[in-house]
Amino acid sequence: MFTYIVQRVLLMFPTLLGITMLVFFVMAFSPGGIGGPLMERRGAGMSSVDAARVREYYNKRYGIDKPKLVQYGRWLNLISPVGFSLKNDGTLGEFGFKEPSLGESLEQHRPVADVIAEALPITLLLNIVSIPLIYGTGIISGILAARRRGGFYDTVSGIVQLGTWSIPTIWAGVMLIGLLANREYLKWFPTSGLHDPAALLMAFLPHFTPHGWERGWLLDTIWHLVLPIICLSYGGSAFLTKLTRGSVLENLGADYVRTARAKGVDERVVLYHHVFRNSLLALITVAASILPALLGGSVVVEWIFSVPGMGRLGVESVQSRDREVVLAVTLIGGLIGLVSQILRDLLYAVADPRVRYD
Repeated sequence: MFTYIVQRVLLMFPTLLGITMLVFFVMAFSPGGIGGPLMERRGAGMSSVDAARVREYYNKRYGIDKPKLVQYGRWLNLISPVGFSLKNDGTLGEFGFKEPSLGESLEQHRPVADVIAEALPITLLLNIVSIPLIYGTGIISGILAARRRGGFYDTVSGIVQLGTWSIPTIWAGVMLIGLLANREYLKWFPTSGLHDPAALLMAFLPHFTPHGWERGWLLDTIWHLVLPIICLSYGGSAFLTKLTRGSVLENLGADYVRTARAKGVDERVVLYHHVFRNSLLALITVAASILPALLGGSVVVEWIFSVPGMGRLGVESVQSRDREVVLAVTLIGGLIGLVSQILRDLLYAVADPRVRYD
């Protein structure tokens, strides 16, 4: 097992190299190139001389005028703990051990690590709340549907799950805002953001004040998260329900289940101890794809609801061709996807002792 984990970890490096290289060269060969939209926006309204000076500054500081392969090599050198040090004027220094860095944002002129540190916790919060909802509702609903196969619950839930899974996230988000957040209709939830403008002045927990009841910072955050969480969760929950139902039904027809029932084993023990445990392999397989899918779905959800997370940051960085931020977002997303696959393989061995990686 240890040897297998080491091999998978070592394989992550060439995989991440290929992912970041593909993203970099697609961005570099796109119309305008790296930083093109940013240069055009910064130079708008300037004279030709001033615009040339702005471009010269960006070329000198970020090496945008260098050959594309050289630019990618400089970024690899930047994130590597071993390589050439980078001087303030953008030239390379001595070779050796150094502190790795994600670079500086062309758009914000701030360290990319600081920009990521502001956006990543928000995206992780959305996913940490969504994953238990997806698995909780999906597994429970799938088991109930399998136990009552062909019944009213199975039929109705199957129609509902198929319908919800078919709804595009972008359409669902727009409809939720238009119906549940629109002033002309219900106005139950806010339309955008994570907090009310006055949230910083609120106490952490809900409480009563001389002016009336105040929901507090925590409840205000939950209130703003309801619609984004619904958009992130409904598709995965519907898919997991159908998968759980199919896997449980397949195991309910197995010989070991008939043998256990013939011996008089309690139906709940048969269902949850034997059937559900043998159904976990299919659920674990999906688990490796749900987290990357949620991160991808966060792009749409965060853009619709104006949530300042990694998804929105990635879209804005791609629009301005902000090289360092785009590559950092790609690197983190790829790393999360690869780690989830390693965890999937480890959970295989935990769920089924017959699985070995020797």
